[in-house]
Amino acid sequence: MRTDNQPGVTADLQRLLQARHHDPFAVLGRHEQDGKTFIRVLLPHTRELRLDDNDALFQRVGNSDIFEWRGDAAQLPRYYRLRQIDSDGITRLMHDPYAFGQLLSDYDLDLFSAGKHLHVYRILGAHPCTIDGIDGIRFATWAPNAERVSVIGSFNRWDGRCHPMRSRNSSGVWELFIPELTVGELYKYEIRNRDSGEVQQKFDPYAQQTELRPNTASVVFESRYDWQDDAWLTQRQEYDWLHQPMSIYEIHLASWQRDDQGGYLDYRELAHRIVPYINDLGFTHIELLPVTEHPFDDSWGYQTTGYFAPTVRFGSPDDFRYFVDYCHQHDIGVLLDWVPAHFPRDAFALAKYDGSALYEHEDPRRGEHPDWGTLIYNYGRNEVRNFLISSAIFWLHEYHLDGLRVDAVASMLYLDYSKDKQDEWLPNIHGGNENLEAIEFLREMNTATHREVPGTLIMAEESTAWPQVTRPVELGGLGFSMKWNMGWMHDVLEYFSQDPIHRRYHHDKLTFGLIYLFTENFILPFSHDEVVHGKSSLLYKMPGDEWQKFANLRLLYTFMYAYPGKKLLFMGCEFGQGPEWNAKEQLQWQVLEYAVHHGLQKLVGDLNSLYRREPALHAYDFDYQGFEWIDCHDSMQSVISFIRKSDKRFVIVILNFTPLPREGYRIGVPKAGRYREIHNSDSAFYAGSNVGNLGELYTTGVSWMGRPDSLSLTLPPLAGIILEYIAD
Repeated sequence: MRTDNQPGVTADLQRLLQARHHDPFAVLGRHEQDGKTFIRVLLPHTRELRLDDNDALFQRVGNSDIFEWRGDAAQLPRYYRLRQIDSDGITRLMHDPYAFGQLLSDYDLDLFSAGKHLHVYRILGAHPCTIDGIDGIRFATWAPNAERVSVIGSFNRWDGRCHPMRSRNSSGVWELFIPELTVGELYKYEIRNRDSGEVQQKFDPYAQQTELRPNTASVVFESRYDWQDDAWLTQRQEYDWLHQPMSIYEIHLASWQRDDQGGYLDYRELAHRIVPYINDLGFTHIELLPVTEHPFDDSWGYQTTGYFAPTVRFGSPDDFRYFVDYCHQHDIGVLLDWVPAHFPRDAFALAKYDGSALYEHEDPRRGEHPDWGTLIYNYGRNEVRNFLISSAIFWLHEYHLDGLRVDAVASMLYLDYSKDKQDEWLPNIHGGNENLEAIEFLREMNTATHREVPGTLIMAEESTAWPQVTRPVELGGLGFSMKWNMGWMHDVLEYFSQDPIHRRYHHDKLTFGLIYLFTENFILPFSHDEVVHGKSSLLYKMPGDEWQKFANLRLLYTFMYAYPGKKLLFMGCEFGQGPEWNAKEQLQWQVLEYAVHHGLQKLVGDLNSLYRREPALHAYDFDYQGFEWIDCHDSMQSVISFIRKSDKRFVIVILNFTPLPREGYRIGVPKAGRYREIHNSDSAFYAGSNVGNLGELYTTGVSWMGRPDSLSLTLPPLAGIILEYIAD
């Protein structure tokens, strides 16, 4: 339709018809002119338009889609209704969106601009609301470099001319209330860049639900869920996690189990399958690979687009609430992998959101990950930090999650991460490689989450020697609750990959970690990253024949549960799946028919039980007073022994990393008397060879290793034993 040289179509109206007017409220709606009232409406696809309140007919301006009514408005309500007959002859009644005033308060917008609006997800995005008794949806998005932003959807034929939004000036926020719209509407934002004139259709960064991929529209959502986990949340606030057991089962929901046709299970069915399994095995928490919405299945969720939307692959947002609630009602904590380090380049999402580098850093030396093909957030921008921090709080507050595992923290800390050449990265203002803005963001995020949602945990996947990751911000730390101990994991797996005959030459891989172990609050992770991309499963990392592989794996898990630190094990590792993890298939549950796999699974369950009930194994996971070497020097026989302690109890751990049983192996002990073997990874219950110490042992009165008394032990092959002291 022509928009130029039409009678009555001014230059102002032409900009409106061309969908490039920056201030549609200055033109549309009710206005006074020369002492008279007129109402102007832009309504494409319209045959006839009337005021429903008095049946007055609107006049079309020229041959355009603009309609005007002029007359005495004294009898009209403030929020008048329009009666449209559209181009298909369908009659619709609607309130005029341009009769409504400003929606968001200056206070909210000022907080957002300052990066301090911790619950900005309640302000931006699409929200059902009622204004003076009129129901509708309030839309708001941040696009400071836009010339025009419109809400588009099936309700307006995805036509960006129909619902241009109000600009809130310097805040960069655009807003619009559309009456009569309801929950479930599909929508996007159509954004015209003010410099280039480029027009893009974008999803809502703050949407709380999206369409199922490959579709990319946002969905208006309002939760109706009635939580039943008050008891869990109350005790969580007072939970002394530093001195309590924490054993995490890491899960990829799409490949844990599937239905009989190979399709995804929904959140509710997953809850009813996962919870009894986790309770039987004794894990305290589950950790979910990202369920934040993502377009590409093979990214496993780590290329996130929906920072406020759980993926609809497994059901609705309230279905996910049910999943978390059901876990809590059965005493299982829920952690979520969360990815603030980077985001994908998908054209419908955050990349070049308003036609400019908005969420990402404009300089590619700071704004691009060459290895991952993704974009890096501009942590120096207040509104971007606000977006991410409010996302973290959103998951903890709105979904009652117990913690977040922050992915790829190392890539955030270093400007030259994975960039070998000097011209690939840009130093900071001091000439260093530290990302000062990202560091400040992490400190601010950790401070805010711990204050706003007390009792929740924020864990870092951080693989470098960056100091004080888990120390308080006020003491110069980053403020994380815990950090994955990647150094320990790599050292231990490298050691276990050696043929036992050569392990004597790699003994330091077992002992080096104690040098730095208590400088941070560590989680010991055997995660998904170690069983994919050609790295082999944990079982097949082990040397030797089948018997030795399983014995080694039972020994590895015994070492992990006895070693200081909280525990994490990826799904399938608990029963020794042989092939690498395949995200496109469910785990190979059928192998549990075999004794060696079933025995390994039973061992993991028993280790969890022992770890949880024995204070000596968890009370001081992060403190020197919880650990003491007995002998760390026996490299020739590849044996280590140590003591784990709580305030009132201790246990002794002896680990034999060779396939040779050792009779009469003597260790010094802190007390004379009777000891009981409370764990033996070579037990026949676990499909081992059943070599051991017949339940109980007594000290011999022989001083050894600088201790006044000692035990003479039988060490089973490729196995670990744990002894408790029995006071007579």
